Formats: sequence, C-alpha cells, structure tokens
Amino acid sequence: MPYFVYKIYPNRTLDYIESFDKYRDAKNQTRSLRSELNENDTHTFRLIYAAHEAEAKRLLLIKREERPAGEE
Repeated sequence: MPYFVYKIYPNRTLDYIESFDKYRDAKNQTRSLRSELNENDTHTFRLIYAAHEAEAKRLLLIKREERPAGEE
C-alpha cells in the first residue's frame, strides 16, 4: 500500500500532493513541505497510509475525537 501526502485546509478541503511506496520518502517530503510553512499559512500537510487515494481521502476526513486531557 502506498503512502499519500496531502495539503489540508481549515475547511477540510484536501489537495493531493504525491504518493510514495516507501515511508521514509513520504515522511521526508512531508517534513520538507512543513518546514516551508510560515505563520500566515492556514494549511498543513499530512501523511496517510492507505490502499488507494479514495481511502486516503476518507481517512483524512473522518472527524476524530480529541484525547482526554492528561492522557498520553
């Protein structure tokens, strides 16, 4: 399964950036993109492991519950 890199906007809009076969390559690309962000940018970058692009989008758009305070 490939690793997908997406740009995510506050309104939960996704822009596909690239996919990678190796985790290390995807992680490095995501870190590089994040390092180029400045304080005025409202988007972020996420890495997701999924069978295909549609599944990656679905997983990124799932609303996750916040972890309780103090729980690590």
